[in-house]
Amino acid sequence: MPDPWIWWIAAAVLIGAELVTGTYYLLAVGAAVAIGGAAAWLGASGPVQLTVAGVAGVLLTAGVHLWRRRRTLPGAQPPFDLGQSVRVDAWNPDGSARVTYRGTQWTAELATPETPRAATMFIVAMRGSVLVVADRRA
Repeated sequence: MPDPWIWWIAAAVLIGAELVTGTYYLLAVGAAVAIGGAAAWLGASGPVQLTVAGVAGVLLTAGVHLWRRRRTLPGAQPPFDLGQSVRVDAWNPDGSARVTYRGTQWTAELATPETPRAATMFIVAMRGSVLVVADRRA
């Protein structure tokens, strides 16, 4: 089986790729590969190295998944964007608008079709990079 350095180089590549994605899953897999490298460094056989890395990968990935779910459950601390006001210069016919918020342009959509359109709206939710706005704070 390969030297521990091969495991650790693969771990560094995975952790480096994590810096681009920001999902934490590659970080878990990279840590598991590094643990496989530690098993190689301790003199484990090839199948044991793969088993250790595989088990660590499953456990760490499941741990990251549970951690991310816990952070997004209802009742958790709301994002600081909720309740912030945005200024709408012009509304599109479909109920969307482009607004400047935090120094960049965002797409804003009405919370419901019945929501009155106003010049000053309040963020009530976020769907990806879309601000959901209403005429009153949530």
